[in-house]
Amino acid sequence: MSFPFQLPMLLDGATATNLTAAGMPSGVCVEKWISEHPEPLLRLQREFIAAGSQAVYAPTFGANRAALSHYGLENEVSELNRRLVALSQSIAKPAGVLVGGNLCPTGMFVPPLGEADFDDIYDIYREQIRALDEAGVDFLAIETQTSLADMRASVLAARTTNLPVFVTITIDESGHTLTGGSLLPTVITLQAMGVEAIGVNCSSGPDSILEVIRQVASHTSVPIIAKPNAGVPMWNSSTGNGYLPPAEFAEGIRRLMQAGARIVGGCCGSTPEHIKAIAEVTKDFAPLKIPEEVDSFAAAIEREAFFLGDDIVLSEPIECTSGLGDDLIDLDDEQVNTALVEVNSLDDVALLCESSAMTRLPIAVRCNQLPVLDAVLRYFQGRLIIDSNCSIEPELMEPLAVKYGAIIY
Repeated sequence: MSFPFQLPMLLDGATATNLTAAGMPSGVCVEKWISEHPEPLLRLQREFIAAGSQAVYAPTFGANRAALSHYGLENEVSELNRRLVALSQSIAKPAGVLVGGNLCPTGMFVPPLGEADFDDIYDIYREQIRALDEAGVDFLAIETQTSLADMRASVLAARTTNLPVFVTITIDESGHTLTGGSLLPTVITLQAMGVEAIGVNCSSGPDSILEVIRQVASHTSVPIIAKPNAGVPMWNSSTGNGYLPPAEFAEGIRRLMQAGARIVGGCCGSTPEHIKAIAEVTKDFAPLKIPEEVDSFAAAIEREAFFLGDDIVLSEPIECTSGLGDDLIDLDDEQVNTALVEVNSLDDVALLCESSAMTRLPIAVRCNQLPVLDAVLRYFQGRLIIDSNCSIEPELMEPLAVKYGAIIY
């Protein structure tokens, strides 16, 4: 799969922090306020483009039904997304600059971390993505993500369009998301699902995400995104505020590009001046040669990636019972490297999804019914292995494996 845009690719900087500095009140629905007061956004995006941005994000970050419901605006998803995309297009298109449709997390969590239904999360993303697609965005930027369920739901929803998909997570100082995930399992799961680029945004400054970018660089078959904050958690004596100076921020971006990132920009606190400084840095980098396929036998759960090569050794089949978690834990002491779980019903699917974090091994599933296989691949948050030793015909199994990024063994 070839990347559809020019690399290196320079994105824009922060929207909300710059608009706040320009007078946007606190506590408002950002998307609604921009739609009613467009000039600050238009001025900001003109400045980003003049600074060198090759793409700007339409200010649709919180324009999904879940986020808008906090302001009683849940029925304005289509209208707001269309209006906000049109604003960005009015500035970007005459300049030959791309417009990305920006999407935030839903704030909903599936079991065992919450009680949300995966299909409800999917429907929220599908509604917004449909509006963004109809509005004519050039790509989707699924940003500041904290849970693999949200990311997988959004990617599945995005695959109902032909739009390229960028996904970025936000991490804490330990390199983990709110749900305990990290970039490597995200990469293994989502690149198998066909996304065009993966990386990190927000979090903290450039150096705080440097090590995670280094860790995933040899495992990616898609470009890596780095869009850190320009803000720092301490007073900066050289600027008199809590933000890195543009030149210092750009040098941090240089280190990220040396580590392998090729799509870069700024998140919170980054101004057009920061983007202008980054633009000078990107001139020193050529596109990386990205392998078309790496780690084809890598599986994942939300919190861990597993690299098996082609030497998969399946356990004896494990039934989905109330003791599944304990059974998965016990496998750690056996001479196998993959847990094989029998999944025969939708109840089994739910048990497996809730118990999957209990193992330190990748998980393979054996199903004999196509609808059950479809369900377990849809609702399992990670990258599964499918045991082909079952009664489902290969020509029926293979399209599901492609759709969900699973491995057939």
